[in-house]
Amino acid sequence: MMNEFYSNGKLLLTGEYAILDGAKGLALPTKFGQSLKLRNKNTKTIQWFGVDENDDTWFYAEFAKEDFKTVTTTDDTTSDRLKQILTETKKLNPKFLSNITENSIVETKVTFPMNWGLGTSSTLIANMATWAGVNPYQLLEATFGGSGYDIACATHNTAITYQRNNYEPLVEEVNFNPTFKDELFFVYLNQKKNSRDAIKSYRSLDFNREELINKINAITENIQKCTTVAEFENSLNEHEAILSETLQISTIKESLFPDYTRTIKSLGAWGGDFILATGTEENILYFKNKGYQTILPYSKMIL
Repeated sequence: MMNEFYSNGKLLLTGEYAILDGAKGLALPTKFGQSLKLRNKNTKTIQWFGVDENDDTWFYAEFAKEDFKTVTTTDDTTSDRLKQILTETKKLNPKFLSNITENSIVETKVTFPMNWGLGTSSTLIANMATWAGVNPYQLLEATFGGSGYDIACATHNTAITYQRNNYEPLVEEVNFNPTFKDELFFVYLNQKKNSRDAIKSYRSLDFNREELINKINAITENIQKCTTVAEFENSLNEHEAILSETLQISTIKESLFPDYTRTIKSLGAWGGDFILATGTEENILYFKNKGYQTILPYSKMIL
């Protein structure tokens, strides 16, 4: 017998940082994600295989079923993190893995390069929660932390708005299908940003959070109504300016691409992973000429 679960990756179009304080963000599930397959074997250990987008095994570990102690592994850091996730899952559902003859071989497989920042952690947590029948937001809080919008993307196949609300967030599916999506591209900045470090930095800032939330909420509402790319760009530029002032950091466009003629929007933690750029295919050559080779059109990235 084999069970299989799958979760979507994510990109956050509006609300980054402010979503932590309850702002409403517009989030987009991606065509990339992660699966988790289970196979039975009569053994007292769990054999865990991590497989990448090229079908290569990048990680292996064997855990004792009683206490999830690592028996053997190819990567101590990853196995320690998995032990924590397994332990917290068991706390939320004490019956999890109680039948030691079941679910002894676990294979996780991502369909995107793991440095892309599309949600290797969130898709794993969502799959684990489905497997164990536990609240994914509680499991996220006990392990990685964060706003939880990525968990919502994992289980929705359309654009959503997301607001934090303890372990029962307000998630609404929305019809976000811009007529100008052939002018939207995702550019990888060739570096992954540690979102936990970014969150810690944001938390240390002193500013009027209610004012920020109100501004971001208005943009999230407006951006869903844009009928032209010019309106869309204006909303993105306003969002960038507000966050730049709040974070006391230059926008990505100011710091890296000041001579780009169209609009650039950070997605998630500033300074890493993907940005959204508006423009034609000819405009996008600008990024390739600067050495940014991973560029995906909207239709290739977003569900």
